[in-house]
Amino acid sequence: MAENKTLETKDSVNKFLDTKVSDAALRKDCDTLIALMEKVTGQPATMWGTAIIGFDKYHYKYDSGREGDMCLVGFSPRAANISLYVKLGAPGQDALLAKLGRHKAAKGCLYVKKLADVDMGVLENIITTGAAHTRQQYPG
Repeated sequence: MAENKTLETKDSVNKFLDTKVSDAALRKDCDTLIALMEKVTGQPATMWGTAIIGFDKYHYKYDSGREGDMCLVGFSPRAANISLYVKLGAPGQDALLAKLGRHKAAKGCLYVKKLADVDMGVLENIITTGAAHTRQQYPG
């Protein structure tokens, strides 16, 4: 079975942001997300792979036998948008997504161009419910 490519590293989050995020508004959004995700998880930001800033972690094991560790929640500042890695599909999240503001959603990601486009209280609720849902799905 292939090894997971996205692993937690010892790389510096600040160094990553300093070298990869030159836009001041995007950097401010990144700093805001770090504070929010640290608040929700109670854990500091760490790098996952080369471009994901993650918080806390969980161990998953699929029916196929594939298993590994992944950040509980996280984000990556990309050229087109900010990719937010949060479990979607938790009870009540559809109603929250309807109130979030401008975004796109996929199975495990939310995409926003900038935080000014979304309701931050709603985003916090989505991250909180997503983290709780993941912890429930993969306890321990």
